[in-house]
Amino acid sequence: MSSSPQPVSSPHPSGASVGTLPSAADVVIVGGGVMGASIAFHLAEAGVRDIVVVERGELACGSSGKPIGGVRAHFSDPLNIELGRRSLRAFQDFPRRPGADIRLDTVGYLFLLTDERQAAEFTESVRLQNSLGVPSRMIDAEEARRLCPYLSTDGLVAAVHSPTDGHARPGLVVHGYADAAAGAGVRFATHTRVTGMDTTGERVSAVHTDRGTVACSTVICAAGAWSGQIGAMVGVDLPVRPVRRQLAFTEPLSPTAPRIPFTIDFTSSAYFHNSDDGLLLGLADPRQTDGFDTTWTPEWLDLFQDVVRHRAPAVAAMPITGGWAGLYEVTPDHNALIGRDGTLSNFLYATGFSGHGFLQAPAVGEIVRDLLLEREPSVDITPMGADRFRAGATTRPEAHVV
Repeated sequence: MSSSPQPVSSPHPSGASVGTLPSAADVVIVGGGVMGASIAFHLAEAGVRDIVVVERGELACGSSGKPIGGVRAHFSDPLNIELGRRSLRAFQDFPRRPGADIRLDTVGYLFLLTDERQAAEFTESVRLQNSLGVPSRMIDAEEARRLCPYLSTDGLVAAVHSPTDGHARPGLVVHGYADAAAGAGVRFATHTRVTGMDTTGERVSAVHTDRGTVACSTVICAAGAWSGQIGAMVGVDLPVRPVRRQLAFTEPLSPTAPRIPFTIDFTSSAYFHNSDDGLLLGLADPRQTDGFDTTWTPEWLDLFQDVVRHRAPAVAAMPITGGWAGLYEVTPDHNALIGRDGTLSNFLYATGFSGHGFLQAPAVGEIVRDLLLEREPSVDITPMGADRFRAGATTRPEAHVV
């Protein structure tokens, strides 16, 4: 059953109108974060028309609301390296295509290693990265401290520096893609929650929302941490669990902080990097339980300070002005789910990025575009299929670094 068209909220910061929620569309994209916006842009650029993006809140209100996101090609398997490389090129070209300033800062990544086993594993990863055109390199503790003066070299065995990596602003990326997509006719239905889907034979035929029903030819799930719920509506198993991740901001620093790499203590997962007039601090709490709670808890700082005090004591002592919490969309092997469902042929998905969705979004937008148009993607994403978790499945992506 369908209903009358309803007004659709605009993705534009300016508030310009972008149309109505239609009763039918060729493509319905579920999720208005960086992945949904990238997919919408790439489809529209390729000439696909009649696209609607359905988002339960505002654009970029989920994981893509993170204030700053790392961008890198530093991984330990060829597939993730290529997704990162292609995306880095797209981020560098973003002012031209689609045409927005995303505050890209190529400060590099710096991984800190505290035992010989880590150093051996990263040496192999660097060798692979170099063979694929990524200019990462192993460095000693003293050079790491020159790159990041906050470091203590006590117990630091080695480090890896990847100079072409860095960070950018996810919200600017989402709106850059969304503005360009809207200009090409894509409609964005914000504050619109998907409540169910209809199937006819082996195809999804309609998407139900709390503001109306949209008959459709294709559904693309890019719903991040909520993707498991979306897939379950049509019997598609997308094994994604939501896990809270928290970060904090220091007070403005005087003197101003030096420009440092995105610095990660590999053993603890603690990281820090520049953020406007201070530093941004982050850490994955290994005790964090699954759930959709995104409350920022100042007590989390105790854990960060405990693990960083030895490696960067000045950072651990910096006064904090506030924080942010969001969700990782985590799969059992911490690799993404990208593909077309084997039963419902018009149900595509791009989700489960386990913290890497922002940095891989441009490349994944291209891949989903090609899947929908039944073209050969530039990257073989067969190992990313959700069916890899079924009993007896043999195709899986390789493990990758963080």
